[in-house]
Amino acid sequence: MGKHVVVGSGQVGGHVAARLLAQGHDVTVVTRSGTGPDGATKVAADVADQDRLIEVTKGADVLYNCVNPRYHRWLTDWPPMAASFLAAAEATGAVYVMLGNLYAYGPVTGPMTEDLPLASTSPKAQVRARMWADALAAHEAGRVRVTEVRGSDYFGPGATDQSYLGDRFLVPLRAGKTIQLVWPADVTHSWTYLPDVADALIVAGADERAWGRPWHVPTAEPLTFRQIGERMAAILGRPAPKMSTLPWPAVRAAGLFSPMAGEMRHIRYQFVAPFVLDSSAFQTTFGVRPTPVDEALRATLG
Repeated sequence: MGKHVVVGSGQVGGHVAARLLAQGHDVTVVTRSGTGPDGATKVAADVADQDRLIEVTKGADVLYNCVNPRYHRWLTDWPPMAASFLAAAEATGAVYVMLGNLYAYGPVTGPMTEDLPLASTSPKAQVRARMWADALAAHEAGRVRVTEVRGSDYFGPGATDQSYLGDRFLVPLRAGKTIQLVWPADVTHSWTYLPDVADALIVAGADERAWGRPWHVPTAEPLTFRQIGERMAAILGRPAPKMSTLPWPAVRAAGLFSPMAGEMRHIRYQFVAPFVLDSSAFQTTFGVRPTPVDEALRATLG
């Protein structure tokens, strides 16, 4: 068993820490507030404080970056935190596992694979692309061992209120009311199950075949909002739910008052055309498959 440092205890970090603890590892969870699951060593720290993160990471086998600033704060919050993570990995020798996303690819035609260029012109997506480029350069220079694991939009137990398939979808579904969507109901989209994200991060940290390149989390076949609603309703033994989509001008108007709503224009392309993740490389290399959709939806409803 080894020492693992999980930075962030949100919808992904909490799953990672719980799984590592169940496997018998020594787990330290770092958050600004010092919270974390029972059984873990809990540390309150500012992730951007390099000296503090190095101190906490000493003796660790793996360092997991599971933090995620608010989207509208990426430009200011990510650079100092990214520098701190790299410094801690280099100073301690811990394998550095980054939790990534698909934003940096930008709009693409066809399924997304890990060999696509990080071609997005969005400044926030470029911040994430720079994080990976800097980490990969350090890896290739022999200073760190690093990998990045990328998933699509998350769902499952522990999902935050920002999840499209979280409470704002589940509450009206259970109540038999119309589900109010921000995006069109009938466009195929890849959804990544949170426990599968945690498993992929742990596998990537432990297997040297994962280091030095990015990977996509094992993700099941893409589904539309309507298809997910119908499958969830069938699990509950209820009729298919009704859905309504907000007009795009209304969403743009909301952005005048809400920073998060204002950022939706940058990701609109992900929901008005098919947005499909190809995770076959991870599945083939490590023999890990995504959780079957209906099993994942049952756990989400539970």
